[in-house]
Amino acid sequence: MMKSLENRFYYLDNFCIAINWVRERYDDLLTKEERGFIDFFPLLPQPSRALLVRMLMRKGDYFRSGKLCYDEIGEVQAAAAPLIALGWVNDAPALHLDTLFSLLKKTEVSHIFGALLRKNAAYAAKKADQLLALRNEFSDGPDARADVARGVATADGADGADVAVGANADVDAPVNVATDDNAESETRAFLSWYPDASDCVYQVCVSALCDRLRLLFFGNLRQDWTEFVLVDLGLFTYEKVAFSLASRGFQHRQDIDDYYYLYQCGQRFHQGESAETVLIDIPTESYDSILLEGRRNRLLFQIAEHYEQAKDYAAALNLYGRITYPGSRVRTIRTMERCGHFSAAFSLAKIAENQPESEAEKQHLLRIFPRLNRQLGYPKAPVIEKRSVDRIDLMLLRPAEPKSVEECARDHIEALAPEQGARVHYVENGLINSLFGLLCWNAIFAPIPNAFYHPFHTGPVDLYSPDFFQRRAAQFGESLQQLDSDQYISTIRQSFKDKYGIQSPFVFWELMSKELLEVALACLPAYHLKRWFERMLEDIKSNRAGMPDLIQFWPAEKKYRMIEVKGPGDRLQDNQLRWLDYCARNDMPVAVCYVQWAD
Repeated sequence: MMKSLENRFYYLDNFCIAINWVRERYDDLLTKEERGFIDFFPLLPQPSRALLVRMLMRKGDYFRSGKLCYDEIGEVQAAAAPLIALGWVNDAPALHLDTLFSLLKKTEVSHIFGALLRKNAAYAAKKADQLLALRNEFSDGPDARADVARGVATADGADGADVAVGANADVDAPVNVATDDNAESETRAFLSWYPDASDCVYQVCVSALCDRLRLLFFGNLRQDWTEFVLVDLGLFTYEKVAFSLASRGFQHRQDIDDYYYLYQCGQRFHQGESAETVLIDIPTESYDSILLEGRRNRLLFQIAEHYEQAKDYAAALNLYGRITYPGSRVRTIRTMERCGHFSAAFSLAKIAENQPESEAEKQHLLRIFPRLNRQLGYPKAPVIEKRSVDRIDLMLLRPAEPKSVEECARDHIEALAPEQGARVHYVENGLINSLFGLLCWNAIFAPIPNAFYHPFHTGPVDLYSPDFFQRRAAQFGESLQQLDSDQYISTIRQSFKDKYGIQSPFVFWELMSKELLEVALACLPAYHLKRWFERMLEDIKSNRAGMPDLIQFWPAEKKYRMIEVKGPGDRLQDNQLRWLDYCARNDMPVAVCYVQWAD
């Protein structure tokens, strides 16, 4: 296929590849409607196919025809006609006021609703405030209909002096207004709202269908069709992993529908719909699918957090008690505390103490128990002595140009080092993650069943699953065993050479220069690398972050030091505290640098 800059229909070719891929792998799960779309799409004229894909790649379902100008498509009305005939596009959709506003320029809003806006002293207001004023008008009942008609008829007519807008239009065309007798909110065709508009509005009617096809192709709704474009432009390169036709994200039709349903529930909640109405629609029974149950639990956890923040503790406790999402148990304990249910909180905390779900939970419990012991009159728990971490205090001049506190500390510490080549690098999580990703590349991208099922995977789909390591124990064992000899050095160098620029969930290519790689291999002991990597594999989601900001190397002595930087008023985060404690317990050189500004 031609490069995108040469092939004006590159996006159309990519879309065809995707839907054919879906037909080939999911034919047994497709509905009649989905199968019909895939089969009929290639039969349409090229401009029509291209127009539909262009609209699918843009945000929303409503588009003004005047904004759909693409040289390769040509005359938009002609391209849209076959799509309209099929019902895939609607050229006269009924528009709510909010949708209409999203399609209008501010000058057009004033042109259409001039009289109403003047009535509400909102003619010169911001567009968002104009919308609010008009919403209030439409909520006033039947009288608003006449006001809308007058507003359209004298849109810009200050004191009635200007020519009426759409004088020959049917300004009395009905507008559905929410009243006691009509529960529907106001809707109207675009040309009824705006009779003298020079264009029309198209509504894409197959967005949900194409979203389901996108879900089948990517296995998620996070990725979209632009993934193809990034590859065509050479901006992204993905690892080529062998997988069979049987390797796919969904095995049952119901799983597809349930995933999409949960996605819609989540969208409603995050877009501001009340938690109560969304919660009614979320299934109370657990899914058999690990993927679906994880998504259901996550959404319920987010709603429970919402209730907790709103101090509706009873509702929060009810939800937290129904799910097994990471962190839900400690949130239950904290909410019980806030409700004064100290005995129940203590009992649950003791269960968690005996079988903690993570290091993060153990860390929370260390803070919770002293409070509960005080409330219940129990003896103080013995204090666990922490390993000390070196401290660096710096008083620096505030930089004249924008510069992060980490960069200021890096430059100052490096300037203090008299040793030649004692460089300080601002790496944060990037260096250790990258070395892990380079050494364990083959394990991470091992062709495990259902870990990969399309060409655009940054990493395996089960990366954060509890059994991620267990499913690849043999491959990771082979990788980590190399740290017992010098074999790891050649493997990391070879991966750096062979895989450079390929997307990875661990490797920070923009950070990893050849110079940084070589000095890290020279100064970081293999047994320290092994301990870091083993800790990461215990809980990838939590332990891949929180590492110190800076690393200082002394190549001549093959030494290093990691440094966490904190500016004025900044404090150590929980995951940073866990990493610092881990490094201290394993005798890894680490320090915390506290920066104050001299002025």
